Amino acid sequence: MASERDNMISAIKKIVVPELRKRGFKGSIPNFRRISQKNIDLMTFQFDRYSGGFVIEVGLCSPEGFPHYWGEKVPANSVTAHDLHPDNRLRLKDSNGQWFRYDVENGSGDIYGKVAIDVLRHLYEAEDYREN
Repeated sequence: MASERDNMISAIKKIVVPELRKRGFKGSIPNFRRISQKNIDLMTFQFDRYSGGFVIEVGLCSPEGFPHYWGEKVPANSVTAHDLHPDNRLRLKDSNGQWFRYDVENGSGDIYGKVAIDVLRHLYEAEDYREN
C-alpha cells in the first residue's frame, strides 16, 4: 500500500514535473536543475520527515557549480538548492504561506492533485526570484 508521501510524489510527477520539463529543468524528485550559460537554476523539494508536508527551495549558482566555504566544489551536475546558504535561496510555500500540506482533511477530491496544482500556481515565484 502506498504511503501518503508516495501518493504526493506521484501527483508531483504527474502534474508538476511535466511543467518543469517544459521550462527546461532536468533531474528528478527531490532535485531539479536548469543549466544555462549564465547560471544554474536550482529547485529542491524538501519533505517533512515527520508528517505530510513539503516546501520547495529555489536558488541560483554559477554554471561552473558551487564552491563551499571549506573549499569543496560541487559540480554543475550535482549542485542542489541545499548546497546554498539559506539566505541565498527562496522557499516556496502554499497560498497561506505555510508548507504545502497533504495530510490535512480534504472535504472533496484528491488532496494530492490539489496540492500539486497549488505548486504550479507558485512556480512563477521561482521565475521572479531568478530574474531579480
